[in-house]
Amino acid sequence: MENRWITGRLTAGAPRVRLICLPQAGGGAGAFSSWRAHLPEGVELAPVELPGRGTREADPMPARFDDLVDALYQGLLPELDVPYVLFGHSFGGALAYELTLRIEEQGAPAPLATLVSASRAPQTPPTGTISDAPDKELLAWLVNSDGLPRELLNYSDYVAYLLRTIRTDIAFAERYLVTDPRPVRTPLHALCGEEDQVVTAEQVRHWKECAAGDHSFTVMPGGHSYHQTHAPQLMEFVREILPAGGTPEEERP
Repeated sequence: MENRWITGRLTAGAPRVRLICLPQAGGGAGAFSSWRAHLPEGVELAPVELPGRGTREADPMPARFDDLVDALYQGLLPELDVPYVLFGHSFGGALAYELTLRIEEQGAPAPLATLVSASRAPQTPPTGTISDAPDKELLAWLVNSDGLPRELLNYSDYVAYLLRTIRTDIAFAERYLVTDPRPVRTPLHALCGEEDQVVTAEQVRHWKECAAGDHSFTVMPGGHSYHQTHAPQLMEFVREILPAGGTPEEERP
């Protein structure tokens, strides 16, 4: 299957469940490369490439957060033809939740589960803002919060390009606030890193108010980028939440 929204598709064994992954602010499909060696058997990795980065550098980013969610819904509809799980990290967590709402509202095949990772609950305001900070201050914040490897600072042209994308995503994330969020019927699993300095466990814990059905809250080892530094533990969590042996397409209602 070819889909410009997905880059780096990979399957471990015969595919039974598709794992659709939405990256953090400024991130692309490559944010999930560390998962490739640890995929549970029968899981297809489908990393999302958002507009304005990576293989889609020439594609304009939508001007509004809601427009991005609408574009995501349309772009990922072809991916919902098999049992699947949505995973969103940080900014991607807000996208995963809103995408789940769109899917349920439109009557499209719902996820087996939605995982929101290192992402504050919609009704929880941010503890501060950084999207309008000068480049030097924003870069320091990104490095200190595990959002950018320090060695990349040696590549000034790439960093300048990256900052444009990061600013847009962070601004979307900072302005995202829903005082009365609608609960999703899909099982909702919230995760965070125990050493996260960007999003607190308490902010993540409040995702329970966005769940109409099954919900869990799990603290993982690591910081804000635990999904990259502790990929084996996260993939084990994914394996544990799947139905025994996965869910074959022929058994899907």
